[in-house]
Amino acid sequence: MSSYGQFCPIAKASEILGERWTHLIVRELGAGSETFSDLRKGLPLISPSLLSSRLKSLEAAGVVARTETEQGIRYTLSEAGRELKPIILQVGVWGHRWARSKLSPEDLDPSLLMWDIHRTMNVDYFGVERTVLRFEFSDYAAKFRRWWLVVRGGEVDVCIKDPGYDVDLEVLTDLRTLTAVWMGDIGLGQALRDRRIRLTGPTQLKRDIATWLGTNYFADVKPAT
Repeated sequence: MSSYGQFCPIAKASEILGERWTHLIVRELGAGSETFSDLRKGLPLISPSLLSSRLKSLEAAGVVARTETEQGIRYTLSEAGRELKPIILQVGVWGHRWARSKLSPEDLDPSLLMWDIHRTMNVDYFGVERTVLRFEFSDYAAKFRRWWLVVRGGEVDVCIKDPGYDVDLEVLTDLRTLTAVWMGDIGLGQALRDRRIRLTGPTQLKRDIATWLGTNYFADVKPAT
């Protein structure tokens, strides 16, 4: 990004953070993504070349640390990046209050939603045994219609192909409804009563869905009136 030609700290910060996707890359790193692959899962519309370019820029600015490990390259927030994280989250709070998404089709993304859900689920609820949750979006066909979350040992794997395990709970809904629940726009209980979300499986898993599913970080932010 070209210089603003000003000594103002806001201008200098904007020279680092003003490029498209930069805030979202910091968001993903702050949420725990460390590999190039995981960053792409949280940013499914960014091209690999652009993501690589942005990471290099953030590394040069001292916001991101790049480390070579036996498992591959890892990206983490530096001290400057960690100080930036709450600022980015506060931008999200402002956005959810004053620039709230209307959840129009162009804002909906099943890949991002399932990736977001998987990393904030209450995994302690499930214990050590494997639990398989299948989500089906009735308004999608083919590739993005079915998703599996495999919970085991405190970790959650996101699968777009059948992992081959018996399914413990099936969740049938449409993408807009589940996104609205996740973002706090409608209540989970209301969506269940209206049968916009339908559950098939053991009574306890169905009854406790609000406990294990969780919500987005910004779900409690009330819209501006």
